[in-house]
Amino acid sequence: MKDKKEFYNLLSGLDGQPYSEYQQLVGDFDFSRYVIKCTGIDFESEELASPVFSIRIPQTIAEIPEYLFDSPVRRTAMEDLLLRRLASNINKIANYDHNGVARRHVGVSAPNQKILPRNALLLTKEYIEVRLEVSLPVQSVVVDGEHILSIDGEMAQQIFFEDLPEVVSNSLLYCNIEAADADEHVNNMEDADRLRQYLGASGQVAFVAEGALVTRLPGQDIPDYERLSPVEVDASLVEEVEVPHAGTVSGLGIPNGLTLILGESNSGRVDLMDAIAQGIYNHVPGDGREHVVTVADAVNIRSEVGRSIQQVDISAFAKALPDGGNPASYSSKSSGSFSSQAASTVEALEAGARVLLFDEHSSSSTFLSSDTRVSSLIGESSRNTLAARARQMVDELGISIVVAGSSLVAEFIPIADKVLKVENFCVSDITEVAKALDIVPSTVADSTVNLGTMLSRSRWIMPSSIDPSVGRDDLVIESDEGDYLQFGRSIVDLDAVRQIADADQARAIGFVLYYAKLRYMDEGYPLREILDLVDRDLSNEGLNALIRDPRGDLARPRRYEVAAALNRLPAFRVSHVTE
Repeated sequence: MKDKKEFYNLLSGLDGQPYSEYQQLVGDFDFSRYVIKCTGIDFESEELASPVFSIRIPQTIAEIPEYLFDSPVRRTAMEDLLLRRLASNINKIANYDHNGVARRHVGVSAPNQKILPRNALLLTKEYIEVRLEVSLPVQSVVVDGEHILSIDGEMAQQIFFEDLPEVVSNSLLYCNIEAADADEHVNNMEDADRLRQYLGASGQVAFVAEGALVTRLPGQDIPDYERLSPVEVDASLVEEVEVPHAGTVSGLGIPNGLTLILGESNSGRVDLMDAIAQGIYNHVPGDGREHVVTVADAVNIRSEVGRSIQQVDISAFAKALPDGGNPASYSSKSSGSFSSQAASTVEALEAGARVLLFDEHSSSSTFLSSDTRVSSLIGESSRNTLAARARQMVDELGISIVVAGSSLVAEFIPIADKVLKVENFCVSDITEVAKALDIVPSTVADSTVNLGTMLSRSRWIMPSSIDPSVGRDDLVIESDEGDYLQFGRSIVDLDAVRQIADADQARAIGFVLYYAKLRYMDEGYPLREILDLVDRDLSNEGLNALIRDPRGDLARPRRYEVAAALNRLPAFRVSHVTE
Protein backbone atom coordinates (compact mmCIF):
# COMPACT_ATOMS: atom_id res chain seq x y z
CA MET A 1 0.00 0.00 0.00
CA LYS A 2 1.34 3.42 -0.96
CA ASP A 3 1.42 6.25 1.55
CA LYS A 4 0.15 9.81 1.30
CA LYS A 5 3.57 11.20 0.35
CA GLU A 6 3.63 8.93 -2.67
CA PHE A 7 0.07 9.96 -3.47
CA TYR A 8 1.06 13.65 -3.27
CA ASN A 9 4.05 13.11 -5.55
CA LEU A 10 1.87 11.13 -7.93
CA LEU A 11 -0.52 14.07 -8.30
CA SER A 12 2.45 16.38 -8.87
CA GLY A 13 3.71 14.11 -11.63
CA LEU A 14 0.26 13.89 -13.21
CA ASP A 15 -0.14 17.67 -13.48
CA GLY A 16 -0.64 18.58 -17.13
CA GLN A 17 -0.81 14.93 -18.23
CA PRO A 18 -3.67 13.56 -20.36
CA TYR A 19 -6.89 13.21 -18.42
CA SER A 20 -6.86 9.42 -18.75
CA GLU A 21 -3.71 9.25 -16.63
CA TYR A 22 -5.91 9.72 -13.57
CA GLN A 23 -6.19 5.94 -13.84
CA GLN A 24 -3.01 5.84 -11.75
CA LEU A 25 -5.09 6.83 -8.72
CA VAL A 26 -6.68 3.37 -8.66
CA GLY A 27 -5.47 1.52 -5.57
CA ASP A 28 -5.12 1.91 -1.80
CA PHE A 29 -3.31 4.84 -0.19
CA ASP A 30 -2.49 5.19 3.51
CA PHE A 31 -3.07 8.75 4.77
CA SER A 32 -1.99 7.85 8.32
CA ARG A 33 -5.39 8.61 9.92
CA TYR A 34 -7.36 6.85 7.23
CA VAL A 35 -7.02 4.84 4.02
CA ILE A 36 -8.31 6.08 0.66
CA LYS A 37 -9.27 3.50 -1.94
CA CYS A 38 -10.38 3.76 -5.55
CA THR A 39 -11.28 0.60 -7.47
CA GLY A 40 -11.79 2.11 -10.90
CA ILE A 41 -12.33 5.25 -12.98
CA ASP A 42 -14.70 5.37 -15.96
CA PHE A 43 -13.37 7.45 -18.84
CA GLU A 44 -15.83 6.16 -21.41
CA SER A 45 -18.84 8.28 -20.43
CA GLU A 46 -19.46 11.66 -22.02
CA GLU A 47 -19.12 13.42 -18.66
CA LEU A 48 -15.92 14.03 -16.75
CA ALA A 49 -15.06 11.25 -14.34
CA SER A 50 -16.40 11.40 -10.78
CA PRO A 51 -15.17 8.09 -9.37
CA VAL A 52 -16.18 6.75 -5.98
CA PHE A 53 -13.43 6.88 -3.37
CA SER A 54 -13.81 4.87 -0.17
CA ILE A 55 -12.35 6.38 2.98
CA ARG A 56 -11.83 3.99 5.88
CA ILE A 57 -11.06 5.43 9.32
CA PRO A 58 -10.05 2.97 12.06
CA GLN A 59 -11.97 3.25 15.32
CA THR A 60 -8.65 3.84 17.07
CA ILE A 61 -8.82 7.24 15.33
CA ALA A 62 -12.58 7.88 15.09
CA GLU A 63 -13.32 6.64 18.64
CA ILE A 64 -17.11 6.46 18.23
CA PRO A 65 -18.39 4.98 21.53
CA GLU A 66 -19.88 1.53 21.04
CA TYR A 67 -23.01 2.34 23.04
CA LEU A 68 -24.06 4.64 20.17
CA PHE A 69 -24.32 1.74 17.73
CA ASP A 70 -24.83 -1.37 19.85
CA SER A 71 -28.11 -2.36 18.14
CA PRO A 72 -29.32 -2.24 14.50
CA VAL A 73 -31.63 0.70 15.27
CA ARG A 74 -28.94 2.72 17.03
CA ARG A 75 -26.37 1.85 14.35
CA THR A 76 -28.65 3.16 11.58
CA ALA A 77 -29.20 6.36 13.57
CA MET A 78 -25.51 6.94 14.21
CA GLU A 79 -24.59 6.22 10.60
CA ASP A 80 -27.26 8.72 9.60
CA LEU A 81 -25.86 11.40 11.90
CA LEU A 82 -22.30 10.92 10.66
CA LEU A 83 -23.47 11.08 7.05
CA ARG A 84 -25.44 14.27 7.70
CA ARG A 85 -22.41 15.87 9.30
CA LEU A 86 -20.24 14.85 6.37
CA ALA A 87 -22.70 16.25 3.81
CA SER A 88 -23.00 19.49 5.77
CA ASN A 89 -19.25 19.98 6.06
CA ILE A 90 -18.75 19.23 2.38
CA ASN A 91 -21.28 21.95 1.58
CA LYS A 92 -19.29 24.38 3.72
CA ILE A 93 -16.17 23.95 1.60
CA ALA A 94 -18.15 24.30 -1.63
CA ASN A 95 -17.74 28.07 -1.61
CA TYR A 96 -16.21 30.50 -4.07
CA ASP A 97 -12.55 31.10 -3.37
CA HIS A 98 -10.65 34.41 -3.81
CA ASN A 99 -10.42 33.75 -7.55
CA GLY A 100 -14.17 33.34 -7.85
CA VAL A 101 -13.85 29.61 -8.55
CA ALA A 102 -16.32 27.30 -6.80
CA ARG A 103 -14.81 24.22 -5.19
CA ARG A 104 -17.47 21.57 -5.65
CA HIS A 105 -15.33 18.55 -6.27
CA VAL A 106 -16.55 16.31 -3.43
CA GLY A 107 -20.03 14.83 -3.21
CA VAL A 108 -21.80 12.49 -0.81
CA SER A 109 -25.34 11.25 -0.37
CA ALA A 110 -27.26 13.77 1.76
CA PRO A 111 -30.22 12.39 3.77
CA ASN A 112 -33.44 14.37 4.12
CA GLN A 113 -35.67 14.41 7.21
CA LYS A 114 -36.11 10.64 7.16
CA ILE A 115 -33.65 8.17 8.71
CA LEU A 116 -33.10 4.89 6.89
CA PRO A 117 -30.27 2.49 6.09
CA ARG A 118 -27.92 3.71 3.36
CA ASN A 119 -24.76 2.39 1.77
CA ALA A 120 -22.88 5.71 1.80
CA LEU A 121 -21.50 5.08 5.29
CA LEU A 122 -20.78 1.95 7.29
CA LEU A 123 -20.04 2.01 11.03
CA THR A 124 -18.48 -1.02 12.72
CA LYS A 125 -16.50 -1.71 15.88
CA GLU A 126 -13.33 -1.69 13.79
CA TYR A 127 -13.79 1.24 11.41
CA ILE A 128 -15.97 3.82 9.66
CA GLU A 129 -16.11 3.59 5.89
CA VAL A 130 -17.64 6.31 3.76
CA ARG A 131 -18.11 6.44 -0.01
CA LEU A 132 -17.59 9.78 -1.71
CA GLU A 133 -17.72 10.93 -5.29
CA VAL A 134 -14.74 13.08 -6.28
CA SER A 135 -14.92 15.11 -9.49
CA LEU A 136 -11.35 14.91 -10.66
CA PRO A 137 -10.18 18.43 -11.61
CA VAL A 138 -9.04 19.28 -15.11
CA GLN A 139 -7.51 22.22 -16.89
CA SER A 140 -7.72 23.18 -20.52
CA VAL A 141 -4.48 23.49 -22.48
CA VAL A 142 -3.98 24.44 -26.11
CA VAL A 143 -2.08 21.96 -28.26
CA ASP A 144 -1.67 22.81 -31.95
CA GLY A 145 -4.49 25.31 -31.66
CA GLU A 146 -6.86 22.76 -30.09
CA HIS A 147 -8.19 22.83 -26.50
CA ILE A 148 -7.40 19.58 -24.72
CA LEU A 149 -8.33 18.59 -21.16
CA SER A 150 -5.43 17.70 -18.93
CA ILE A 151 -5.00 16.90 -15.25
CA ASP A 152 -5.00 19.78 -12.78
CA GLY A 153 -2.61 18.24 -10.28
CA GLU A 154 -2.47 21.29 -8.03
CA MET A 155 -6.24 21.39 -7.56
CA ALA A 156 -6.26 17.62 -7.01
CA GLN A 157 -3.68 18.05 -4.24
CA GLN A 158 -5.91 20.68 -2.64
CA ILE A 159 -8.91 18.31 -2.73
CA PHE A 160 -7.12 15.29 -1.28
CA PHE A 161 -4.77 17.06 1.13
CA GLU A 162 -6.84 20.04 2.31
CA ASP A 163 -10.55 19.55 1.67
CA LEU A 164 -10.93 15.86 2.47
CA PRO A 165 -8.84 15.86 5.67
CA GLU A 166 -10.87 18.83 6.89
CA VAL A 167 -14.31 17.33 6.27
CA VAL A 168 -13.29 13.87 7.51
CA SER A 169 -11.89 15.26 10.75
CA ASN A 170 -14.78 17.63 11.42
CA SER A 171 -17.47 15.10 10.52
CA LEU A 172 -16.38 11.63 11.57
CA LEU A 173 -14.06 11.96 14.56
CA TYR A 174 -15.96 11.75 17.83
CA CYS A 175 -13.74 14.38 19.43
CA ASN A 176 -15.32 16.93 17.06
CA ILE A 177 -18.93 15.82 17.68
CA GLU A 178 -21.07 17.21 20.47
CA ALA A 179 -21.82 14.19 22.63
CA ALA A 180 -25.29 15.56 23.43
CA ASP A 181 -26.14 15.81 19.72
CA ALA A 182 -25.09 12.21 19.11
CA ASP A 183 -27.08 10.98 22.10
CA GLU A 184 -30.19 12.91 21.05
CA HIS A 185 -30.06 11.63 17.48
CA VAL A 186 -29.61 8.00 18.47
CA ASN A 187 -32.01 8.10 21.41
CA ASN A 188 -34.71 9.76 19.30
CA MET A 189 -34.49 6.90 16.81
CA GLU A 190 -34.70 4.32 19.57
CA ASP A 191 -37.75 6.02 21.08
CA ALA A 192 -39.53 5.99 17.71
CA ASP A 193 -38.68 2.33 17.29
CA ARG A 194 -40.11 1.58 20.73
CA LEU A 195 -43.33 3.40 19.78
CA ARG A 196 -43.58 1.24 16.68
CA GLN A 197 -43.13 -1.88 18.79
CA TYR A 198 -45.92 -0.59 21.04
CA LEU A 199 -48.26 -0.40 18.07
CA GLY A 200 -47.83 -4.09 17.35
CA ALA A 201 -48.31 -5.06 20.96
CA SER A 202 -51.38 -2.87 21.51
CA GLY A 203 -53.25 -3.64 18.28
CA GLN A 204 -52.82 -0.26 16.62
CA VAL A 205 -51.59 0.93 13.24
CA ALA A 206 -50.29 4.43 14.02
CA PHE A 207 -49.46 6.79 16.87
CA VAL A 208 -49.53 10.59 16.62
CA ALA A 209 -47.94 12.44 19.52
CA GLU A 210 -49.61 15.51 20.98
CA GLY A 211 -47.88 18.63 19.74
CA ALA A 212 -46.58 16.98 16.56
CA LEU A 213 -45.98 19.40 13.69
CA VAL A 214 -47.42 17.61 10.67
CA THR A 215 -47.67 20.44 8.14
CA ARG A 216 -45.04 20.34 5.39
CA LEU A 217 -44.02 22.91 2.81
CA PRO A 218 -45.50 22.11 -0.63
CA GLY A 219 -43.31 19.60 -2.41
CA GLN A 220 -40.80 19.51 0.43
CA ASP A 221 -40.08 17.38 3.47
CA ILE A 222 -39.38 20.16 5.97
CA PRO A 223 -41.81 21.70 8.47
CA ASP A 224 -43.89 24.67 7.36
CA TYR A 225 -42.80 26.99 10.15
CA GLU A 226 -45.16 29.74 8.97
CA ARG A 227 -48.11 27.43 9.70
CA LEU A 228 -47.07 25.97 13.02
CA SER A 229 -50.20 24.10 14.06
CA PRO A 230 -49.42 21.45 16.66
CA VAL A 231 -51.71 18.45 16.74
CA GLU A 232 -54.05 18.48 19.71
CA VAL A 233 -55.75 15.32 20.99
CA ASP A 234 -59.00 15.29 22.92
CA ALA A 235 -58.51 14.04 26.47
CA SER A 236 -60.76 11.02 25.84
CA LEU A 237 -58.35 9.79 23.16
CA VAL A 238 -55.03 10.44 24.83
CA GLU A 239 -52.76 7.45 25.34
CA GLU A 240 -49.51 7.48 27.28
CA VAL A 241 -46.58 5.38 26.12
CA GLU A 242 -43.30 4.92 27.97
CA VAL A 243 -40.20 5.12 25.79
CA PRO A 244 -36.59 4.64 26.92
CA HIS A 245 -35.32 8.21 26.66
CA ALA A 246 -38.15 10.77 26.32
CA GLY A 247 -40.08 9.14 29.15
CA THR A 248 -43.86 9.39 28.74
CA VAL A 249 -45.15 10.31 25.28
CA SER A 250 -48.83 11.27 25.04
CA GLY A 251 -50.81 11.10 21.86
CA LEU A 252 -53.43 9.52 19.64
CA GLY A 253 -53.44 5.83 18.75
CA ILE A 254 -55.13 4.72 15.52
CA PRO A 255 -56.57 1.24 16.19
CA ASN A 256 -56.58 -1.83 14.00
CA GLY A 257 -59.72 -2.34 11.95
CA LEU A 258 -61.54 0.30 9.92
CA THR A 259 -60.98 3.91 11.00
CA LEU A 260 -62.64 6.94 9.41
CA ILE A 261 -61.11 10.39 9.85
CA LEU A 262 -63.47 13.28 9.07
CA GLY A 263 -62.39 16.84 8.42
CA GLU A 264 -62.11 19.50 5.74
CA SER A 265 -58.93 19.40 3.67
CA ASN A 266 -57.65 22.60 5.32
CA SER A 267 -58.53 21.48 8.85
CA GLY A 268 -55.34 19.48 9.28
CA ARG A 269 -56.83 16.22 7.99
CA VAL A 270 -54.69 16.02 4.86
CA ASP A 271 -51.56 16.95 6.83
CA LEU A 272 -52.37 14.34 9.47
CA MET A 273 -52.90 11.61 6.87
CA ASP A 274 -49.66 12.53 5.14
CA ALA A 275 -47.81 12.35 8.46
CA ILE A 276 -49.33 8.92 9.14
CA ALA A 277 -48.27 7.74 5.67
CA GLN A 278 -44.71 9.00 6.25
CA GLY A 279 -44.68 7.55 9.77
CA ILE A 280 -43.30 4.32 8.31
CA TYR A 281 -39.93 6.12 8.59
CA ASN A 282 -38.26 7.61 11.64
CA HIS A 283 -37.48 11.32 11.49
CA VAL A 284 -34.63 13.51 12.70
CA PRO A 285 -34.87 15.50 15.94
CA GLY A 286 -36.58 18.82 15.32
CA ASP A 287 -38.62 17.56 12.38
CA GLY A 288 -41.90 17.76 14.28
CA ARG A 289 -42.87 14.17 13.42
CA GLU A 290 -40.33 12.42 15.63
CA HIS A 291 -43.13 10.70 17.53
CA VAL A 292 -45.51 10.14 14.63
CA VAL A 293 -45.02 6.48 13.81
CA THR A 294 -46.88 3.97 11.68
CA VAL A 295 -46.50 0.22 11.34
CA ALA A 296 -43.95 -0.74 8.69
CA ASP A 297 -46.43 -2.46 6.37
CA ALA A 298 -48.79 0.49 5.77
CA VAL A 299 -49.30 1.63 2.17
CA ASN A 300 -50.84 4.87 0.94
CA ILE A 301 -53.15 4.20 -2.03
CA ARG A 302 -53.83 6.99 -4.53
CA SER A 303 -55.68 7.35 -7.81
CA GLU A 304 -53.31 7.56 -10.75
CA VAL A 305 -54.84 8.30 -14.13
CA GLY A 306 -52.68 7.02 -16.98
CA ARG A 307 -50.65 4.38 -15.18
CA SER A 308 -50.15 0.98 -16.80
CA ILE A 309 -51.60 -2.19 -15.30
CA GLN A 310 -50.62 -5.80 -16.00
CA GLN A 311 -53.07 -8.63 -15.37
CA VAL A 312 -54.37 -7.51 -11.97
CA ASP A 313 -57.55 -9.06 -10.58
CA ILE A 314 -59.80 -6.12 -9.72
CA SER A 315 -63.00 -8.16 -9.91
CA ALA A 316 -63.70 -7.35 -6.25
CA PHE A 317 -64.30 -3.76 -7.34
CA ALA A 318 -65.84 -4.20 -10.79
CA LYS A 319 -68.01 -6.74 -12.61
CA ALA A 320 -67.45 -4.89 -15.87
CA LEU A 321 -65.35 -1.97 -17.07
CA PRO A 322 -66.13 0.77 -19.60
CA ASP A 323 -63.15 -0.18 -21.78
CA GLY A 324 -64.32 -3.78 -22.03
CA GLY A 325 -61.32 -5.15 -20.13
CA ASN A 326 -61.56 -8.34 -18.07
CA PRO A 327 -61.74 -7.33 -14.38
CA ALA A 328 -60.42 -10.74 -13.30
CA SER A 329 -57.17 -10.16 -15.23
CA TYR A 330 -57.15 -6.48 -16.07
CA SER A 331 -54.46 -4.88 -18.21
CA SER A 332 -54.24 -1.33 -19.50
CA LYS A 333 -51.56 0.90 -20.99
CA SER A 334 -53.33 3.96 -19.60
CA SER A 335 -55.85 3.28 -16.87
CA GLY A 336 -58.57 5.55 -15.56
CA SER A 337 -58.99 6.96 -12.07
CA PHE A 338 -61.20 4.10 -10.80
CA SER A 339 -59.25 1.19 -12.30
CA SER A 340 -55.87 2.65 -11.34
CA GLN A 341 -56.80 2.92 -7.66
CA ALA A 342 -58.45 -0.50 -7.65
CA ALA A 343 -55.32 -2.03 -9.16
CA SER A 344 -53.01 -0.20 -6.73
CA THR A 345 -55.08 -1.56 -3.84
CA VAL A 346 -54.81 -5.17 -5.04
CA GLU A 347 -51.11 -4.78 -5.88
CA ALA A 348 -50.35 -3.48 -2.37
CA LEU A 349 -52.14 -6.47 -0.83
CA GLU A 350 -50.28 -8.81 -3.19
CA ALA A 351 -47.00 -7.33 -1.93
CA GLY A 352 -48.06 -8.04 1.67
CA ALA A 353 -49.49 -4.74 2.91
CA ARG A 354 -51.44 -5.06 6.15
CA VAL A 355 -52.64 -1.45 6.43
CA LEU A 356 -54.15 0.62 3.60
CA LEU A 357 -54.41 4.42 3.78
CA PHE A 358 -56.87 6.43 1.65
CA ASP A 359 -57.69 10.14 1.54
CA GLU A 360 -60.41 11.55 -0.67
CA HIS A 361 -58.00 14.37 -1.56
CA SER A 362 -56.00 11.90 -3.68
CA SER A 363 -58.66 9.31 -4.47
CA SER A 364 -61.06 8.58 -7.28
CA SER A 365 -64.54 9.62 -6.18
CA THR A 366 -66.08 6.66 -8.02
CA PHE A 367 -63.69 4.23 -6.35
CA LEU A 368 -64.07 5.59 -2.85
CA SER A 369 -67.86 5.57 -2.51
CA SER A 370 -71.23 6.03 -4.15
CA ASP A 371 -74.34 7.83 -3.00
CA THR A 372 -76.71 5.22 -1.62
CA ARG A 373 -79.56 7.75 -1.69
CA VAL A 374 -79.75 7.61 -5.49
CA SER A 375 -78.72 3.98 -6.02
CA SER A 376 -82.29 2.85 -6.54
CA LEU A 377 -82.81 5.57 -9.14
CA ILE A 378 -79.81 4.77 -11.35
CA GLY A 379 -80.13 1.00 -11.23
CA GLU A 380 -77.65 -1.74 -10.53
CA SER A 381 -74.02 -0.70 -10.71
CA SER A 382 -71.25 -2.76 -12.30
CA ARG A 383 -68.78 -1.40 -9.74
CA ASN A 384 -68.11 -2.06 -6.08
CA THR A 385 -66.72 0.94 -4.27
CA LEU A 386 -64.21 0.75 -1.46
CA ALA A 387 -67.04 1.69 0.91
CA ALA A 388 -68.90 -1.42 -0.24
CA ARG A 389 -65.92 -3.74 0.17
CA ALA A 390 -63.99 -2.24 3.09
CA ARG A 391 -65.74 -4.13 5.88
CA GLN A 392 -65.32 -7.42 4.07
CA MET A 393 -61.64 -6.66 3.42
CA VAL A 394 -60.99 -5.94 7.09
CA ASP A 395 -62.90 -8.97 8.36
CA GLU A 396 -61.83 -11.59 5.80
CA LEU A 397 -58.25 -10.50 5.13
CA GLY A 398 -57.39 -9.36 8.65
CA ILE A 399 -56.06 -6.03 7.41
CA SER A 400 -56.69 -2.48 8.62
CA ILE A 401 -57.97 0.46 6.59
CA VAL A 402 -57.81 4.18 7.39
CA VAL A 403 -59.99 6.42 5.24
CA ALA A 404 -60.06 10.21 5.50
CA GLY A 405 -62.30 12.80 3.89
CA SER A 406 -65.24 15.14 4.21
CA SER A 407 -67.75 14.94 1.36
CA LEU A 408 -67.21 11.47 -0.10
CA VAL A 409 -66.88 9.24 2.95
CA ALA A 410 -70.32 9.20 4.62
CA GLU A 411 -70.91 5.58 3.62
CA PHE A 412 -67.95 4.48 5.72
CA ILE A 413 -69.63 5.68 8.93
CA PRO A 414 -71.98 2.68 9.42
CA ILE A 415 -69.14 0.17 8.91
CA ALA A 416 -66.29 1.99 10.69
CA ASP A 417 -64.90 0.77 14.01
CA LYS A 418 -63.80 4.28 14.96
CA VAL A 419 -64.77 7.71 13.63
CA LEU A 420 -62.40 10.60 14.38
CA LYS A 421 -62.83 14.28 13.60
CA VAL A 422 -60.05 16.75 12.79
CA GLU A 423 -60.80 20.44 13.22
CA ASN A 424 -58.05 23.06 13.39
CA PHE A 425 -55.56 20.22 13.97
CA CYS A 426 -57.53 19.03 17.01
CA VAL A 427 -58.57 15.35 16.93
CA SER A 428 -61.67 14.12 18.75
CA ASP A 429 -63.72 10.92 18.85
CA ILE A 430 -67.18 11.31 17.29
CA THR A 431 -67.95 7.62 16.79
CA GLU A 432 -71.12 7.63 18.87
CA VAL A 433 -72.54 10.78 17.29
CA ALA A 434 -71.67 9.64 13.77
CA LYS A 435 -73.21 6.19 14.26
CA ALA A 436 -76.49 7.84 15.29
CA LEU A 437 -76.87 9.31 11.79
CA ASP A 438 -79.29 7.57 9.46
CA ILE A 439 -76.83 6.53 6.75
CA VAL A 440 -77.45 3.52 4.56
CA PRO A 441 -74.26 1.54 3.97
CA SER A 442 -73.21 0.55 0.47
CA THR A 443 -73.93 -2.94 -0.73
CA VAL A 444 -71.71 -4.93 -3.05
CA ALA A 445 -72.78 -5.59 -6.62
CA ASP A 446 -71.23 -9.06 -6.48
CA SER A 447 -71.36 -10.77 -3.10
CA THR A 448 -69.87 -14.01 -4.40
CA VAL A 449 -66.31 -12.70 -4.68
CA ASN A 450 -63.95 -14.49 -2.31
CA LEU A 451 -61.23 -12.01 -1.41
CA GLY A 452 -58.89 -14.63 0.01
CA THR A 453 -59.03 -16.66 -3.20
CA MET A 454 -58.48 -13.54 -5.26
CA LEU A 455 -55.30 -12.68 -3.38
CA SER A 456 -54.02 -16.25 -3.53
CA ARG A 457 -53.43 -15.78 -7.26
CA SER A 458 -49.75 -15.44 -8.22
CA ARG A 459 -48.43 -13.34 -11.07
CA TRP A 460 -45.29 -14.64 -12.79
CA ILE A 461 -42.97 -12.08 -14.34
CA MET A 462 -41.67 -12.24 -17.88
CA PRO A 463 -37.91 -11.74 -17.20
CA SER A 464 -37.20 -10.29 -20.65
CA SER A 465 -39.49 -7.34 -19.84
CA ILE A 466 -37.13 -6.25 -17.06
CA ASP A 467 -34.37 -4.71 -19.17
CA PRO A 468 -32.14 -1.93 -17.75
CA SER A 469 -29.94 -1.67 -20.86
CA VAL A 470 -29.60 1.19 -23.31
CA GLY A 471 -27.57 0.52 -26.43
CA ARG A 472 -24.17 -0.84 -25.46
CA ASP A 473 -24.73 0.06 -21.80
CA ASP A 474 -26.16 -3.00 -20.07
CA LEU A 475 -27.13 -1.11 -16.93
CA VAL A 476 -28.69 2.36 -16.95
CA ILE A 477 -30.47 3.09 -13.66
CA GLU A 478 -30.84 6.64 -12.37
CA SER A 479 -33.09 8.97 -10.41
CA ASP A 480 -32.34 12.60 -9.63
CA GLU A 481 -35.63 12.97 -7.77
CA GLY A 482 -37.78 10.44 -5.99
CA ASP A 483 -40.71 10.95 -8.37
CA TYR A 484 -39.25 9.07 -11.31
CA LEU A 485 -36.87 6.25 -12.14
CA GLN A 486 -34.95 5.72 -15.34
CA PHE A 487 -34.68 1.99 -15.89
CA GLY A 488 -33.00 1.28 -19.19
CA ARG A 489 -35.09 2.84 -21.94
CA SER A 490 -38.11 3.19 -19.64
CA ILE A 491 -39.04 6.12 -17.42
CA VAL A 492 -41.11 4.95 -14.46
CA ASP A 493 -43.46 7.62 -13.13
CA LEU A 494 -43.36 7.38 -9.33
CA ASP A 495 -45.08 10.68 -8.55
CA ALA A 496 -48.10 8.93 -7.03
CA VAL A 497 -45.93 6.57 -4.95
CA ARG A 498 -45.55 9.14 -2.18
CA GLN A 499 -43.93 6.86 0.38
CA ILE A 500 -40.63 6.78 -1.54
CA ALA A 501 -38.27 8.69 0.72
CA ASP A 502 -35.86 10.23 -1.79
CA ALA A 503 -33.87 9.74 -4.99
CA ASP A 504 -31.44 7.34 -3.28
CA GLN A 505 -34.32 5.04 -2.46
CA ALA A 506 -35.82 5.33 -5.94
CA ARG A 507 -32.41 4.51 -7.42
CA ALA A 508 -32.07 1.51 -5.11
CA ILE A 509 -35.46 0.25 -6.32
CA GLY A 510 -34.04 0.14 -9.84
CA PHE A 511 -31.09 -1.93 -8.66
CA VAL A 512 -33.45 -4.23 -6.73
CA LEU A 513 -35.39 -4.90 -9.93
CA TYR A 514 -32.20 -5.76 -11.80
CA TYR A 515 -30.93 -7.89 -8.91
CA ALA A 516 -34.26 -9.73 -8.71
CA LYS A 517 -34.16 -10.43 -12.43
CA LEU A 518 -30.66 -11.92 -12.26
CA ARG A 519 -31.22 -13.92 -9.09
CA TYR A 520 -34.85 -14.97 -9.05
CA MET A 521 -36.97 -14.05 -12.07
CA ASP A 522 -35.15 -16.45 -14.37
CA GLU A 523 -35.67 -19.15 -11.74
CA GLY A 524 -39.43 -18.85 -12.14
CA TYR A 525 -40.48 -17.44 -8.77
CA PRO A 526 -43.80 -15.53 -8.61
CA LEU A 527 -43.76 -11.85 -7.66
CA ARG A 528 -44.71 -12.33 -3.99
CA GLU A 529 -41.92 -14.86 -3.40
CA ILE A 530 -39.40 -12.65 -5.19
CA LEU A 531 -40.19 -9.82 -2.79
CA ASP A 532 -39.69 -12.21 0.15
CA LEU A 533 -36.32 -13.37 -1.18
CA VAL A 534 -35.06 -9.85 -1.90
CA ASP A 535 -36.10 -8.69 1.58
CA ARG A 536 -34.15 -11.59 3.07
CA ASP A 537 -31.04 -10.81 1.03
CA LEU A 538 -31.08 -7.09 1.87
CA SER A 539 -31.46 -7.89 5.57
CA ASN A 540 -28.60 -10.41 5.50
CA GLU A 541 -26.20 -8.83 3.02
CA GLY A 542 -27.07 -5.13 2.90
CA LEU A 543 -27.49 -2.76 -0.02
CA ASN A 544 -24.08 -3.50 -1.49
CA ALA A 545 -25.40 -6.90 -2.57
CA LEU A 546 -27.31 -5.03 -5.29
CA ILE A 547 -24.30 -3.51 -7.05
CA ARG A 548 -21.18 -4.72 -8.83
CA ASP A 549 -19.18 -1.46 -8.67
CA PRO A 550 -18.71 0.67 -5.54
CA ARG A 551 -21.24 3.49 -5.13
CA GLY A 552 -22.68 5.30 -2.15
CA ASP A 553 -26.05 6.62 -3.33
CA LEU A 554 -28.52 3.91 -2.33
CA ALA A 555 -31.09 3.80 0.49
CA ARG A 556 -33.03 0.71 1.63
CA PRO A 557 -36.45 0.52 -0.05
CA ARG A 558 -39.53 -1.27 1.23
CA ARG A 559 -40.98 -4.18 -0.73
CA TYR A 560 -44.16 -2.19 -1.34
CA GLU A 561 -42.40 0.58 -3.25
CA VAL A 562 -40.35 -2.01 -5.16
CA ALA A 563 -43.61 -3.67 -6.22
CA ALA A 564 -45.16 -0.30 -7.04
CA ALA A 565 -42.25 0.62 -9.32
CA LEU A 566 -42.33 -2.77 -11.03
CA ASN A 567 -46.06 -2.48 -11.64
CA ARG A 568 -45.56 0.96 -13.21
CA LEU A 569 -42.62 -0.03 -15.39
CA PRO A 570 -43.95 0.52 -18.94
CA ALA A 571 -42.15 -2.56 -20.30
CA PHE A 572 -43.30 -4.86 -17.45
CA ARG A 573 -45.18 -7.93 -18.59
CA VAL A 574 -46.73 -10.85 -16.74
CA SER A 575 -46.06 -14.20 -18.34
CA HIS A 576 -48.94 -16.01 -16.65
CA VAL A 577 -51.13 -16.10 -13.56
CA THR A 578 -51.73 -19.14 -11.35
CA GLU A 579 -54.29 -19.79 -8.65
